Amino acid sequence: LYGRPIEFTAENLDGEPGETGTFIVLTRPDWAPIGAGRFETLVSEGFFEECRVFRVLPNFMAQFGINGDPEVQAKWNSNYIEDEPVAVSNSRGTISFASAGPGTRTTQLFINLNDRNSFLDKRGFSPIGQVVEGMDVVERFYSGYGETVNFDPSGEGPDQDLIQSEGNEYLQSSYPKLSYYSKVQFLYGRPIEPSM
Repeated sequence: LYGRPIEFTAENLDGEPGETGTFIVLTRPDWAPIGAGRFETLVSEGFFEECRVFRVLPNFMAQFGINGDPEVQAKWNSNYIEDEPVAVSNSRGTISFASAGPGTRTTQLFINLNDRNSFLDKRGFSPIGQVVEGMDVVERFYSGYGETVNFDPSGEGPDQDLIQSEGNEYLQSSYPKLSYYSKVQFLYGRPIEPSM
């Protein structure tokens, strides 16, 4: 039982205005039906459009899912979904919800950028989908700002609390090179094969 294919149009690839590309995510309710359902709901509500990929660590992962409008984000912040068993490993191209501990999945997700992230499985990060086309585009998300201050006090990356409270206004003025999604849409009438 495969889920729905979703096409992401990404802008600011390599931090360069005008550099654009697309990648396709296939949700996998056979792995994690609750998480896949939440992801599809967010897509259907246009939640990810204009979202910045605010935490990109090469050869590890790329994280996104804080809405650019703080009022929109606030509606989701305590709208938790329950955890699910880890059905497959966090291998390259899989997508999992980020969390702040058990029972805290909301809107933030990360795309795994390598096959050495299996340590995340033991921490309960449950893949909900996979990039089936366009990993070369995902690999071009701008990573020059480094780790966020939330995970490393000396990090140059954005402060997630300020993204929550000030949204894209903060990111566009302080972190203009971040890659972001200009369009996120379900694909219809085109068969997409899972890659695993």
